[in-house]
Amino acid sequence: MKSDLERKTDISYESAGKFEETRFEKIHNKIFKNASEASLIVAHEIAQLIKSKQTENKACILGLATGSSPIKVYEELVRMHQEDGLSFSNVVAFNLDEYYPMKKENHHSYHHFMHEHLFNHIDIKPENINIPDGTVQADALKQYCIDYENKIKIAGGLDFQLLGIGRTGHVGFNEPGSHINSGTRIITLDYITRVDASSDFNGIESVPKRALTMGVSTILKSKRIVLMAWGQNKAEIIKRTIQGDSSPDIPATFLQNHDNTTFVLDQSAASELTRFKTPWLVQDCNWTLELKCKAIVWLCLKTNRSILKLTDRDYNNNGMSDLLALEGSAYDLNINMFNVLQHTITGWPGGKPNTDDSNRPERANPAKKRIILFSPHPDDDVISMGGTFSKLIRQGHDIHVVYQTSGNIAVTDEEALKFAEVCNDFVDNEATKIDFHSVIDFLNNKSENQMDSPEVRKLKGLIRRRESYAAVRYIGLNESNIHFLDMPFYETGLIKKNPIHAEDIAIIKAIIEKIKPHQVFAAGDLADPHGTHEVCLNAIFAAMADLKPQPFMNDCWLWLYRGAWHEWGIHEIDMAVPLSPEEVMLKRHAILYHQSQKDRVMFQGNDSREFWVRAEDRNKHTAKLYDDLGLAEYEAIEAFKRFDY
Repeated sequence: MKSDLERKTDISYESAGKFEETRFEKIHNKIFKNASEASLIVAHEIAQLIKSKQTENKACILGLATGSSPIKVYEELVRMHQEDGLSFSNVVAFNLDEYYPMKKENHHSYHHFMHEHLFNHIDIKPENINIPDGTVQADALKQYCIDYENKIKIAGGLDFQLLGIGRTGHVGFNEPGSHINSGTRIITLDYITRVDASSDFNGIESVPKRALTMGVSTILKSKRIVLMAWGQNKAEIIKRTIQGDSSPDIPATFLQNHDNTTFVLDQSAASELTRFKTPWLVQDCNWTLELKCKAIVWLCLKTNRSILKLTDRDYNNNGMSDLLALEGSAYDLNINMFNVLQHTITGWPGGKPNTDDSNRPERANPAKKRIILFSPHPDDDVISMGGTFSKLIRQGHDIHVVYQTSGNIAVTDEEALKFAEVCNDFVDNEATKIDFHSVIDFLNNKSENQMDSPEVRKLKGLIRRRESYAAVRYIGLNESNIHFLDMPFYETGLIKKNPIHAEDIAIIKAIIEKIKPHQVFAAGDLADPHGTHEVCLNAIFAAMADLKPQPFMNDCWLWLYRGAWHEWGIHEIDMAVPLSPEEVMLKRHAILYHQSQKDRVMFQGNDSREFWVRAEDRNKHTAKLYDDLGLAEYEAIEAFKRFDY
C-alpha cells in the first residue's frame, strides 16, 4: 500500500514521449513546484530502497552526487535517520567524482562535502564509504580508476544513482566529448564548468583543472537513475538533454538509452521544455491572460510582426487556431492584447496622483506612499531598479532602502587589504573598533582555505556599506532612510550560508512593521549563483505572511524585480517603467559607486560582463521587445511583476 506522499508524487519510471504533450521528450521527467518538495520525494525513494534491501538482508549500493542539487535530499535522509530511525548500516556508497588534485581535508573537496552533509550524521559504516581520492599519485591514477570501477562491480553494481547536471551537459564530470563506453578516469574540466565553480573557489584561477569521475558507462549500468535540476540556469541544458539527439557533445543525453531514468525538475528548470514554453504546439490550452500574452509575444517574434499586424493565418499556422476560435478574429484579439501589454507601461511606479488608475499597474492613492525597497546585497537596488528608485524619490514618495545582507563575502582580499592599509595610515583605530594591523597581517598571511577573521569580515562589510551610502546619496535618498539588516544567515565567513532562521524572519518583520509600507519591492531573481536572493525572498514571504492579519497589510502591494542574471519575460511583466537616456546614465553611475564589485566580479555566474553592463543591456533589450511588439519606443525599461502573497 502506497503512502499519501507516494501516491501524490510518484516518480517511478514511465516511458518518455508517451502522450501528445510530451511527444518531443526522450527522457521521463517529473516537475515539482520547488526543489524542496522534489528533494523530499527523491529522499523517500532512496529510503524505501534501503528498507527493501534490509528486508532481503542485502546491501544497498548507492551512487551519490555532490553540488547544490542534492543538498536537500541529504538533509531529509539525515532527518529520517535521526527522527524516524532509518538505518544506513546496509548502505555502500560510491561517489561520482572528486577534483584532482584535492586533499580530503580541503573544504572544497567532495570528501568534505559528503561528510558535512550526510556521512557524519548517519550510521553508515566508514568502510562502506567510497569517494574518489584526489591525492593519488599521477603515475598510479590509471590503476586506481580501474580498481574503483572493479570495486563497484564486486559490490554488485549500483542499485541507485543520484545525479545533477552541469551547464555543459556533464553528469559526474563527464564533460562534452565523453564516450558512452567511458569508465572511471581522470578528465580535464571544461572551461564553463570551472567558471561555474569559480565562486566557490574565490576565482577561476583556484579551480582545479582536472577531476576523477565515474564514466558514462559506469553510470548507465546503474539499475535506477534519478537526475535532479533546479533553477532557470539549468533550463536550456535540460531541454537539450531531454528533447535533443543523443550525442557526446551533451553527455547527459546518453541517459536516453537507460530504461529506468527519471529527471526530477522544478518549474524553472523545466521552463524551456516545449510543453511549458510553447504548450499550444502540443496540446489544447486553458487560455489564461498570461498564456495569451506569452503566446502572442512568441508569435510576434517568430513571424517578425508587431501585435497589430498579426493575421488569422499567423495564428492558424502556429498552433493557435483554438485561441483564434475563442476570440473570434485576429483583429479583435490583437487589439485586446495590445491594450493589455500597453497598460503595463507607466512612468509613475508609485502610482500617478489624481488620475483614473483602472488601467494603470499601480494605485493613484495614496499619492505619497511609504515604500520599502529590499536589496539582498548592497548593490541589487541600483543594479535592478536604479531608474525606478530615482523616479520614486523624485515623485516624492517616502522610500526606504533595506539591505538584507552585509555582502562582505563578495569583497576580495586585495580590495580589503587596500582599505585596511589606508585606514591604518589615517584612521584612529580605537574609534573604528578595527585593529587594522591585525587585518593587514591576516590578509597577507591568509591560507587558501582559511575563513576570514571577524575583523576582516567587519571591514569588508563596511566597504560594501559605504559604497551603498555613496550610491543612494547620488540618486538623492536621505541617509536616514537607509537600513542595514545584516541578516544572521549570511554571516558565516564562508561562501556557504546557514539556512534561514526565525531570527532572520523576525528582523524582516520588524522593519516592515516599523515603516508600514504601501509598496514593497523585492528581488525575485532566483538565478543568483549562490542562492542569497532566494533565501532573502523567502524571508520576506514568511514575514509578510505572518504580518498579513495586520490592518496596514491590506494596502501593501509586493512588486518583484529581477537582478543581474535573468529578466522577466514580457508576458510576465505587470509594470514596465521606461527610462530616459539621462536616467540610464544616472543608474550606471550609481552602480559604479560600488567600486569593490567593479572589474572583478566574484559571483558573476555564467556572464562575464560587469553588473552595470548587464543591467543596461537587459533594460535596453526589454525596451526593444516592447518596440518590436509595436507598443512604444523607449531607451530602456525596468520590469516588475506583482506578487500576491
